[in-house]
Amino acid sequence: MKQENIKTKYFLYARKSSESDDRQIQSIDDQVDRLKQLASDLSLDVKKIYTESKSAKKPNNRPLFDEMIQRIEKGEANGILCWHINRLSRNPIDQGRITWLLQRGVLKSIKTIEKEYLPEDNVLILGVEGGVANQFIIDLSKATKRGISRKVKNGWRPSRAPLGYINDKFGEKGAKKVLKDSERFALVRKMWDMVLTGDYCISQIRKMA
Repeated sequence: MKQENIKTKYFLYARKSSESDDRQIQSIDDQVDRLKQLASDLSLDVKKIYTESKSAKKPNNRPLFDEMIQRIEKGEANGILCWHINRLSRNPIDQGRITWLLQRGVLKSIKTIEKEYLPEDNVLILGVEGGVANQFIIDLSKATKRGISRKVKNGWRPSRAPLGYINDKFGEKGAKKVLKDSERFALVRKMWDMVLTGDYCISQIRKMA
């Protein structure tokens, strides 16, 4: 096993986006620290560490991921070390690129915290788990749109509260309301009243506020 690890040159890839599907994922620094420890424990040869704060929902959205894949295709590395397979892809295009590289043996190993994907016996599993990650995004998008439509139908604002109001942080999920901001509402109301008189310009109102 150690001899095989010496032959495999890894790129470490850590990713996290600010979107809801990534809220429970370890931070990039935590991913890198844990993966570096795993590499040390298994004597893996890590040639470069890639970190990226980008969504993987759409292809051609991650320049560092694309660079990593291009370098693998050139033979500069033949393994990927990542936290979970969904760090590599949440869309079928990128998933297909990764699966094809593994199936052809260009990638000798994709190693995560929990398992290893190999050309000879894990290509199908990789495809299935990649499909699950993609379907999760599709389902999440549908649920989000349903929630927004329901809020609009009920007369609620499906976004951040405007100036002078605050979002209800403690209401029931899916039924949170927009409330008056006790600190700013009166001031904002006064500013709008001044605007409506037509006697003040914006710069004057801002100074008085």
